[in-house]
Amino acid sequence: MTAEILSLLVRRGETVAVAESLTAGLICAALTGPPGASAAFLGGVVSYATELKHRLLNVPADLLAREGAVHPGVAAAMAEGVRLLVGSTYGLAVTGVAGPEPQDGKPVGTVHLAVSGPGGRVWHRDPRLSGTRDQIREATVNEAVDLLRGVLEANVREHSG
Repeated sequence: MTAEILSLLVRRGETVAVAESLTAGLICAALTGPPGASAAFLGGVVSYATELKHRLLNVPADLLAREGAVHPGVAAAMAEGVRLLVGSTYGLAVTGVAGPEPQDGKPVGTVHLAVSGPGGRVWHRDPRLSGTRDQIREATVNEAVDLLRGVLEANVREHSG
């Protein structure tokens, strides 16, 4: 699926960047697996620490103080922040709790994903995942890649007809 995402981005002259928290670089690794990934993948930020979400990605400090790092608004701000920081067409971001313990009052398996696109448009997905820490992280990668693919395919349909 990542090869088809990258191919679609290249054909359209578009790019993507990633901001990751609980996956700690796994999405970047997935998107850079196919040969030629550098034609569409610009880079990523692993903002595992809450403070880095604010400092590197411009997630509002008041949002982080009020809601914690595991919140749909944080995922959206991370996606927009990485898109602007890197200068990509799309920003993809994930934040959540892989376990083994709850975080910020949120149970293990709480995950928030967002894609920021042209004009600051944002798409969300908030799956509830289960399993071991590794299973939750892997499922998050799959959900994130699937969300990005869905956004890109929807935008192709919007532009083609």
